[in-house]
Order: sequence, then structure tokens, then C-alpha cells
Amino acid sequence: MTPHPMHTPDLAALSSELPAWQGRTDAPGWRAAAEWAAAQGARLVALWGAPGEVHATYGLPEGLLWLTLPCPGDGPEYPDLSDLFPAAARMQRAVADLWGITACGAADTRPWLDHGLWPDSRGTRDYPFVQVSGDGVHEIPVGPVHAGIIEPGHFRFSVVGEKVLRLEARLGYTHKGISHRFTELAPAEAYRLAGRVSGDSTVAYAWAYCMALESATGTSVPERARWLRALLLERERVANHLGDLGALGNDAGFAVGLAQFSRLREDWLRLSKDCFGHRLLMDCVVPGGVTADLPDGTADAMRKQCDAVAGEVAELRTLYDGHAGLQDRFLGTGRVEAPLASRLGLTGLAGRASGIAADLRCDQPWTPYAQLNVLMATQRNGDVAARVAVRFDEVFESLRLIRELLEGLPAGPVSTPFNALPANARGAGRVEGWRGEVLVALALDEQGHRLRYCHCHDPSWHNWPVLEHAVMGNIVPDFPLINKSFNLSYSGHDL
Repeated sequence: MTPHPMHTPDLAALSSELPAWQGRTDAPGWRAAAEWAAAQGARLVALWGAPGEVHATYGLPEGLLWLTLPCPGDGPEYPDLSDLFPAAARMQRAVADLWGITACGAADTRPWLDHGLWPDSRGTRDYPFVQVSGDGVHEIPVGPVHAGIIEPGHFRFSVVGEKVLRLEARLGYTHKGISHRFTELAPAEAYRLAGRVSGDSTVAYAWAYCMALESATGTSVPERARWLRALLLERERVANHLGDLGALGNDAGFAVGLAQFSRLREDWLRLSKDCFGHRLLMDCVVPGGVTADLPDGTADAMRKQCDAVAGEVAELRTLYDGHAGLQDRFLGTGRVEAPLASRLGLTGLAGRASGIAADLRCDQPWTPYAQLNVLMATQRNGDVAARVAVRFDEVFESLRLIRELLEGLPAGPVSTPFNALPANARGAGRVEGWRGEVLVALALDEQGHRLRYCHCHDPSWHNWPVLEHAVMGNIVPDFPLINKSFNLSYSGHDL
């Protein structure tokens, strides 16, 4: 990669496994960097704040570009990037809430995480939703409290009859202080917190955190541990897709789909517990490797389960594809066309369903994915049917990958002590979770004893705004179906 001279004065590769370049810049360079990245077709991976500075990471074909802009003094500001990368808008609002650093020139400066209850709050309980006017237009407020165990989020529909003219979401109701909590933990132990940022992606977050710490310390993970990490990640992917495929059938009135996929998912989770000690695979990925090797006999059990699940999912796919009522609900519903998806930064499985061919397992395949030749699942139509099809395809591919991982699992240790923590070191980790790319970026303090900051970034940051567009033009009763087809994280926002 050729560094852009205006904003990359001190680029340094962090590791060979995670190609990344980092540099510090000034305000003009911050803006110039974003313009250059946009011209290269890069995407904004994340934007976040830390004490006295803001950070942005850009995804390039060669790797990750990570820029830092110091923002000292009272009332610090930095140039707005939302005109170049619309996904930056809410990230910038979160930076203002959490750190008091504001994006100069931003069109939307409303609080995002601050709901008017924090000390020295800049927010308000009377949130200024965008107003839609016209004959017959009315609003339907939904949430933030929902039925069952759904996390809190508020959805404001502007409708005519049952047709949705606009949807605006407001999140931030579950802010837990996770970012601050990272700074109170020993870096070697904070992987457990990372794995609880969004519980359905515990492997992805723990792996990304460990990758970041390992890159900061220059620790090389044993080959067998890398393969076991990938095995865990693919089991996590299958579990979530099985759950969502059942829920999507149920949201379209096809309850037998929910029953059958729920059964398959439950059996899948039980075997995960037998093999790795936890149904959701929490605390299995640790700095330097994994906690334990595969117990005797479990590899054969996993192979047999993969064969059985592949057969049953194939039958269920035939049932889904041939059911006229189900396809009537899926086809054309919640459509996001490729140009809009690209403009708004739609990522992960939802992006691939809209023709955005991006998957870290294929684009930057470090070990073991470099040896596995992952087949990327993509669709073009961008509707619920396309997102369902991507899930089906990814289930089959993950089942294949699990078999390949078990077959090619190298011998050797499953962990190694990681190197000493160097002062002021930084590291980043990127993992293709089931929902999309998970990023963890961290920096150690001046003694190397604690984390100065740790930012965990969920792909839902990019996809929530796109969901609002996907619902427009559809009827209100289709919102649960469209929402489930994305299945975004609330908790991943509220750190």
C-alpha cells in the first residue's frame, strides 16, 4: 500500500497476520485521509473517541488504515466525515456524548447514547425525531420496552395508512460503561469482558480482542490454536443462522420452520457444551490461544452432526423455497439495492445479500482461512429472501469448513504465554463474525499495566441506519420480518 503523504507520516505494520498501518495526523490531514480513502473505494470500519483524541479505521484491500487525531483543550472539535461516509454520523454523535469531542460541520449533532440522565448531560428526554408532514401522515411509536427478552430500542414510524414513509430508530438504552470497564481490568483478563459485548458473537469479540492484544505484544499464536479458534467461530455462525432461519419462518407465519430450526439449534448448542464447556462458547478464546483442546471422541461427534444438520437444512430449504405463502412475504420485502447499500456502508451478511462482496475470511484470509478457500455467499436482490438465501448458503459453507478444520487440525500446543506488555503499544483485531466484521482496537498505558482504551466495534453501527431505509415503502406489519432479517445488535452499540 502506498501511504498518502498528507496523513500517514509514521506508518508501521502491526503484524504480518493482521496487516494494519497506523499514523497520527492533524485536522486537515484527518479530512484529507477520509477523502483519499473514499476515492480508493475503502470503507469506514469504525470511528471512536479516547481521552483527548479521536480515531478512524478504514478497510482497504491491503489491510487496515488506523488514524489518530489529537483533540486537546476545552471544547475540542475535529472535521466531520459523514458527508463522505454516512455511517460516521452516529459514531460521531457517540464520540460527542462519551468524550465531549464534537464533529465540526456535522449536520446531525443530536445526542445518541446520552438520554438526558447522565451527570452533565447534553441530552434531553424529549428527543427531536425527524418530522414527516402531509395529509394522513401519523406516527407510531414502538419501544423502547419490547416483549420477551428483546433489548430496548425505540422505533418511530411515520406512516400513511399502513405504508411506512420513514422509520427512525433511537438506541443507547443499555449503556453499560463497558469501554471504561476495560481500563479497570488487567489486559490478560479483559478477553472475558470482550466476549460479553454482544453475547451472540462471543467468539468473534474474544478473538478480535485477543488478536489486538497479541499484535500489540508481538505474540505468535500456535497453529493448532488458530485452527481451533476458527472451528469455534464457525460453530458460532451456524448456531446463529439456525436460530434466525427459524425465527424468519415464524415471523412470516410458518411456525413449523421455527420448531425444526429451534430443535437443530438446541442440539447444536448442546454439543458445543459437550466439546468446549459452554453452550455459547464463552471464554474459550484467550490471549495466546484457546483454553482447552478437543476432548477425545468429540471430533467424530461434530462430523456426524455436520452431516445430519446438512441433510435436514437442505430439506428445510426446499420447504422454504417451495412455500408460496412464505415466498410471498420474503420476496421484494425490505429491499436494499446495491448502490444504496454501498453508499451507506452496509456490511456483513446483509451487505452480501445486496451484492456487496466482502468477507474477511476471503478478502484477508489469515490462518487457517488462507488454507480453506472460503466460498463467499452473495445475492443481488437485497430483500428478505436474499438475506435468507445468504444464511442458508453460509450454513452449508460453515458445515464444510468445520469438516475441513477437523480434518486438517495440526498437532501441537493450543496456547502460549503472550509476551510482556510494552508501554504505549497499540493493537487491532478484525474477525468476520456471523453478523459482519467485528473490530477491537486497544492501547496500553504508559506503564503497560492497563489498557488506556479499548474500543469494540459491532457491524450493527453500519447496518441500523440501512434498516431504516429498508423498511420505507413497506407496510408496518412487515417490520418484524425485515428487522429479523438483519437481526442487529443493541448491546453492541452501548459501550
